[in-house]
Formats: sequence, C-alpha cells, structure tokens
Amino acid sequence: MSSTDQIRVIAADDSYLIRESLTAMLASQPSVELLGVCANGKELEAAIAEQHPDVVIVDIRMPPSERDEGIRIATRLRETDPEIAVIVLSSYAEPTYALALLEGGSSRRAYLLKERIRDRNELVRAIETVAAGGSVIDPKVVDVLIEARSRAAHSPLADLTPRERELLAEIAEGKSNAAIAESLVLTKRAVEKHINSIFSKLELPDAADVSRRVTAALMYLADTADNESRAPASHR
Repeated sequence: MSSTDQIRVIAADDSYLIRESLTAMLASQPSVELLGVCANGKELEAAIAEQHPDVVIVDIRMPPSERDEGIRIATRLRETDPEIAVIVLSSYAEPTYALALLEGGSSRRAYLLKERIRDRNELVRAIETVAAGGSVIDPKVVDVLIEARSRAAHSPLADLTPRERELLAEIAEGKSNAAIAESLVLTKRAVEKHINSIFSKLELPDAADVSRRVTAALMYLADTADNESRAPASHR
C-alpha cells in the first residue's frame, strides 16, 4: 500500500452507471485512493501494468470478450501479481464463475453481487478485507454454491473442471477446435487435450457410429437446462 496507508484501487465496468456509482462512492473515501475507472478489459490491464494497484474491482462480463473477462483477469493476476487483490462484481449469483474465481484459492478474492455496492460501507469493507489477504463471498452466492454442489453430485458433468465446462459450452455452440482455441486463448493442442479429458470423464467410447462431440454437447445442454429449471428466477 502507499505511504499514506490508503488502499490503491482501480475499477472496471462496461456500464456507465456502475462506473459513476463506484466513482461517487470511492473518490472521497478516506481509506481508499481511487486510481482510475476503466470501461473494458484492455483499459484495465493497461492501468494495472502502469499503476500496480492494491485492489482491482472488475465486472465479470466486459469487452473485449463479453464473456468472463473479469474472471480471466483475476486468474492471470494470481499468476503474475498475486499480491493484487480482486473483487469481482456480478449481476447474478453464478456458481461456475465463483468456483473459477476461487479455483486457485480464496485469499485476496471477493465475489459480490452488484446490488451490494449500493452500500458504500459494505464495498469498502470488502476492499479492506481482500487488501489484507482475506476473502468475501456474497451470502447469496454461497447459497447458490451449496445448491449447485448438491445438484452436481447427480450430474454426469460433475468431474469436469471449470475450464473443461467452459470448453464444453463452446462445443455445444458448434464451434470447431480452431474457433475454440481462438475464443479461449488456447493452443489447438491444449484444446484437443481438454476435449480428450472431457470424453474420458464422460465415459464416451470412441465408436465409429457415434459422435462423441455431439453426445457431449447434448449432455451439457441437458445439464444446463436442468440447472436453469431448478434455479430461483432471480438467478437466471
């Protein structure tokens, strides 16, 4: 932290209203030094490299990927700058994203619903907690994780890693290996390795008359539909 003991923070969200809200709440907060507010992942990564903050507040879905940009940035930071804490904001309690965020450990990580940031004190407490090495998970997210774990015990996809599920979702969209590699920023060899692991875990035999790719996609779509049918309306 800086010599003034302020927590140096950079935030990013593609919503103008959220950016304005974060600025209004944090710009005058004595314990926080707001270094900047970005509109997309590229701006955020450039700001992190230039200013090296203590805490990053990031939306999950932002340009340029419009998928899980916030999770990807958090994952990269765990490797490149583990001392930088990350608070991920989401409009929904999404167990897959929460698990992906915490996959490498819960230290210096927080997953908050955007409705929580209406409370300045709650947001500041989260910033202070992760900056000190702790973690904060929104209670609604915890409830959804518990429910998801119970469902997962009965799911054929239970043994897949978050990355494998992400890749399987791409397969379900009908993408080729090359397109998946480009979308997930992986090598074609890595994609092939993940796909073989998925087929193995789903116990799909290499039969000439059965497309394992189609079968795996159908299993994913069925599992997703089941999860959505069980989820509370507010989580959809």
